[in-house]
Amino acid sequence: MSKEYNVQEALRMAIRTEKDSMDFYKKAASVTKNARAKKVFRLLADEEVEHLKSFFVHYEGSEFGEFATFLQSPPDKNAPTYMALKNAIDRDTHEQKALEIALHEEKACIDHYTQFARDIVDPLVRSIFERVVKETRKHHEMIESEYAHVMGMVHESDQDIYVRE
Repeated sequence: MSKEYNVQEALRMAIRTEKDSMDFYKKAASVTKNARAKKVFRLLADEEVEHLKSFFVHYEGSEFGEFATFLQSPPDKNAPTYMALKNAIDRDTHEQKALEIALHEEKACIDHYTQFARDIVDPLVRSIFERVVKETRKHHEMIESEYAHVMGMVHESDQDIYVRE
């Protein structure tokens, strides 16, 4: 049985999380030299904007201001993902580390949003969280695939070649 979850608090947390993720992916794309990884990070940043829109529409608070202004606001440099990326850039291991950070963060989002979807009574808001969980699982798979490529592991597109040989 579902309990009445504070929907607005869940939306506020989701908005902050998605904004932090978007900022992380934009920054990762800007410092990544690998063209494929850069493309993945840009795609993920764009998809986080879509998630933000989904949550923003239902959020009743005003602390974020207008959506377009919020998107353009500076990143939270104290956000754990942003700080971890900054450290990775400083160590010049940013592509691999950025993908590792992204995997960890996407998994955390899946866990949080799954819990929110379970606890939220409002069917419309619950369906938004359920949809975002599915999309976030796809993000995780995409990042895993790119991580395997960057690390020189057998990529799923090459698996048939190895099986046949």
